[in-house]
Amino acid sequence: MLSISADKIDSLFESIASSYNLYLPVDNESGKAECEQWEKGKKLSSALKTVRSAKDFFFPKVENLVNYKREGKSITVVDPRKDLGDFVIFGVRGCDAASFAIIDDVYLKMDPVDSYYKNRRDHGTVVTLACTEPAQTCFCSTYNIDATNPKGDVTSWCADGKYFFQANTDKGNALIEKIKGLLSESDDKAVEAQKKEVSEKIEKLPFAHLDLSKFQGKDMLKIFNSKIWSRVSETCLGCGTCTYVCPTCMCFDVRDFDTGDGIRQVRCWDSCMFNDFTQMAAENPRHTQKERSRQRFMHKLMYYPMAHNDVFSCVGCGRCLESCPVNMNIVKVIKAVNETDDI
Repeated sequence: MLSISADKIDSLFESIASSYNLYLPVDNESGKAECEQWEKGKKLSSALKTVRSAKDFFFPKVENLVNYKREGKSITVVDPRKDLGDFVIFGVRGCDAASFAIIDDVYLKMDPVDSYYKNRRDHGTVVTLACTEPAQTCFCSTYNIDATNPKGDVTSWCADGKYFFQANTDKGNALIEKIKGLLSESDDKAVEAQKKEVSEKIEKLPFAHLDLSKFQGKDMLKIFNSKIWSRVSETCLGCGTCTYVCPTCMCFDVRDFDTGDGIRQVRCWDSCMFNDFTQMAAENPRHTQKERSRQRFMHKLMYYPMAHNDVFSCVGCGRCLESCPVNMNIVKVIKAVNETDDI
């Protein structure tokens, strides 16, 4: 296994940045971590996770899709996309790395392929960083995600005063080859010891093993018609915070803007918690916050896995638990389903 001393990590970042645009978690003014482009002086955050996931790099909040230029009666279609340089995202946690595969299933493996998303995925190299101090709100192990050995183009660990690296894909091998001169061969004893220690911590987390046995296709209508939804949704504000911090939410709206000499068409994140989500000419198909809340959690726990080989559309990152202003979250829904007697 290849490694570098932790006190030389800035030299490694400088080397990566000479060939790629490098992004990594950096503490902001409020002390929370956000991904920023690396430059000398910026330090890798020690925070467990960023406020928003690294999904932003592949599925941005706002994206210009196409422009229409008008000259008299002539209309020209303009593709606004520019050449995208190769980039590296360093320090992605296992939960966020697992979310990429979930979005890939929709945007890359279904017809038609989303060319905007694919372009970013093709140019991006993901370097994951194993967790060492999981939070009480983490429950990635519920979905069989190993935070001690996260997937990515390159997996890294910080243990015993060193950063260790393991390439997993062709893109990962290409990155390691560029920085190999700064790395040294090391045994993996420190990494294996850390894996064991952190795994024991994860086992003790309050939501480490949530029971998902009721969330199977045969119980879909029972859960849909359950009495729990009125209770779990009664405090929901419909603010959409849970959607905007979620690594796996991928719904969007498309809007057209008059530029004076044509039209600029953009897509932007949308939320099933908003009262105008999927609104049609006549009305919104879901009139109440109860219906909108049910849609969100049924999709993550029932509809998506039924359509995607039993993979849940949640990675247990805990962001919704930490961010919801009224403490409504997916863990409460799972527990409510398990505790009700009508399913």
